[in-house]
Amino acid sequence: MLTVNPVTNKADRDTFIKFPWIIYSGDSRWVPPLLIERKEFLDEKKNPFFEFATVQHYLARKDGKVVGRISAIDDKKYNDFHQVKNVGFGLFESVDDVEVSRALFAKVAEWGQTRGLENVWGPVSFSTNHECGLLVDGFDDMPAVMMSYNPTYYAKLIEDAGFAKARDLWAWHLPATAAVPEKVGRIAEKIREREGIVVRSARMDKWEEELDLAFSIYNESWEKNWGFVPFSKKEFYKLGNEMKMIVKPDLVLIAEVKGEVAGFSFTIPDVNPAQAKANGRLLPFGLIKMLLAMKKCKRVRLVLLGMRPGFRKRGIDAILYKDTLTNAAKLGFTQGEIGWTLDNNAMVNRAIESMGGKKSKTYRVYEKAVA
Repeated sequence: MLTVNPVTNKADRDTFIKFPWIIYSGDSRWVPPLLIERKEFLDEKKNPFFEFATVQHYLARKDGKVVGRISAIDDKKYNDFHQVKNVGFGLFESVDDVEVSRALFAKVAEWGQTRGLENVWGPVSFSTNHECGLLVDGFDDMPAVMMSYNPTYYAKLIEDAGFAKARDLWAWHLPATAAVPEKVGRIAEKIREREGIVVRSARMDKWEEELDLAFSIYNESWEKNWGFVPFSKKEFYKLGNEMKMIVKPDLVLIAEVKGEVAGFSFTIPDVNPAQAKANGRLLPFGLIKMLLAMKKCKRVRLVLLGMRPGFRKRGIDAILYKDTLTNAAKLGFTQGEIGWTLDNNAMVNRAIESMGGKKSKTYRVYEKAVA
């Protein structure tokens, strides 16, 4: 007998959090999340996302055994910003059984209907400011930090439930040791000199001020992008401060034009290989394993690059790409990932290709009507 019930107590929540260990048992490419981080992420008192959203988690059981999980998400900030009535689905995990996945998605739709919502979209866990998209291409290596991963059969389960592609998100591979193409480098330096552009590294002793700058640029520069939802200041600062411990200042760059801040790029070491060593637990030995493994991290991920509207199409992004690549190589990193980018953002995708980037992974966001 199959049942899908809401998570209502601590025991269920612990089961919900730990269920992925069943799905990914033996999969060396999966990166176990830190249990302490997952508990905080789901905690309505600690995650500022819940100031604007309501989330209901569900567990599916078959003959008493847990076989799936899903979260239904009513993100009021997203719906108000886009003037839509969407219910998101996220944190989806399931055994390879369409009966289970259909029941989970039906529960999300049912919950959305009770709240007057009309469309289901996802996976978003919990929004595009967090991990989002289903991996549909590029399963041959470990995902980069803060990027999602899933079994290959998930696309079949989601499409069986009536979902269709809403948008593809692309990740790009770029060797950090690759030389910047001569033409690109030459043009970038001409623009730097002509426009009076100064690129500086983040000041770690003034991290709060740097977050202020990044926050002021982020919402302004991304607001017209598909799927965008504004960060609240509290959300942005929480994320920024969580990442501070792994930040390399020469990989967080701020571009200024004649003293005015024009844009920024945010690149971090890919700590996933190190995190995998901890297997979800920092104690008693997980933290030591992580810290030792972090010294061997060789890949970086360019997470964000934002330009204020008045400074776009002036080549400043090319300078930030170039300087990031140069600095990463100097720091000993050998591989880079840029992402994600929207599949229809031709200008950004061409810029990455001009730097030698190759599309390496595709993440798909799905949608369908509630009824």
